[in-house]
Amino acid sequence: ENISPACPRAGHSTPSSSRMEPTDRVVPADANTDCPGSNAEAAGKSAACAGCPNQEACATAPTGVDPDVVAISERLANVKYKILVLSGKGGVGKSTFAAQLAYGLAARGRDVGLLDIDICGPSAPIMFGQQGQDVHKSNSGWSPVYVKDNLAVMSIGFLLPNADDAVIWRGPRKNGLIKQFLKDTEWGTLDYLVVDAPPGTSDEHLSIVQYLKQAGIDGALVITTPQEVAMADVRKELSFCAKVGVPVIGVVENMSGLSVPVHGPQLRFSAGAHGPDVTEQVKAVLAAHLPHLSTEAAALTAHVDVFQASRGGAARMCETAGVPFLGCVPLDPAIAAAAEAGRSLFPDEDEADPDTLHAMNSTSFTAVKAIVDGVVRGMEGQS
Repeated sequence: ENISPACPRAGHSTPSSSRMEPTDRVVPADANTDCPGSNAEAAGKSAACAGCPNQEACATAPTGVDPDVVAISERLANVKYKILVLSGKGGVGKSTFAAQLAYGLAARGRDVGLLDIDICGPSAPIMFGQQGQDVHKSNSGWSPVYVKDNLAVMSIGFLLPNADDAVIWRGPRKNGLIKQFLKDTEWGTLDYLVVDAPPGTSDEHLSIVQYLKQAGIDGALVITTPQEVAMADVRKELSFCAKVGVPVIGVVENMSGLSVPVHGPQLRFSAGAHGPDVTEQVKAVLAAHLPHLSTEAAALTAHVDVFQASRGGAARMCETAGVPFLGCVPLDPAIAAAAEAGRSLFPDEDEADPDTLHAMNSTSFTAVKAIVDGVVRGMEGQS
């Protein structure tokens, strides 16, 4: 039983159609008014581009028919679905969700690859428990790091001689590595390629859209948190998707309240902010008045609204934007612990340790599982 504010029901606040029609002119969300389009011959070079924050990226990006775009399309010919995981705001749990999405798809028997294109802040090596692994290079390309037989990962984090080294690169060099990842990584046959992008709507986003123009992008999963300071930037991400013709699979409201088991070690009670610990006394009161909910097996959970949804949260934003709302995921210590340890919330039976089994009994796991199921239905048309 849960003590919880209600999250709006996913899928009931938006029109039935989630697809956005592509436009010929690709215009970044923060571009100048008379932007010629980042895919135009004059991109980054015309008078209208003066002072635009994207000018350098556009001027150095490929225009016309780029032979590498054709090579990328051929490399990814055996990938059924290509999904971008995006957010206009940093710190909303995008990489955590991208990792658990990949784990969840793999647990359903799909062949999955995850490409981490956050060049300056790669998280994949930690999220998948693969720190210190190397990428093997050959004449035929780069071999990704395999987490399990049907789950492979590629990240700049595997290429750094020291994991703590800062990557201080300008746009053109970052674009070049993203292109090389797409062109040279030997994924083989995949059901899903999940691309974990950095926050924002700039260099990396323009590059991935342009480089996958011929291969095709099947959709974007957009992550936000409930408060307006995050959603203000996420609206720009939705605008970016509309302008570059990337269909939005849906929006996830992450960190939608704090979810903590009452009998777990993370929740403590005190008499005042700096008073003595009264956790055991509180548990004794619960046991006296609610004996059927006072055991660890009962999974009594406390929920707190940490980030106030001051303007209706993601559900209202989705209704206004006309994109699907996939659901809410609480801020849960079990998910944070899984990310830190590089564990899946969807383990095989022989892989499940006590911490993971505990996470699988949480409301957050149920929410993540429902969203992964929703992505599969959206992509594969399953009922």
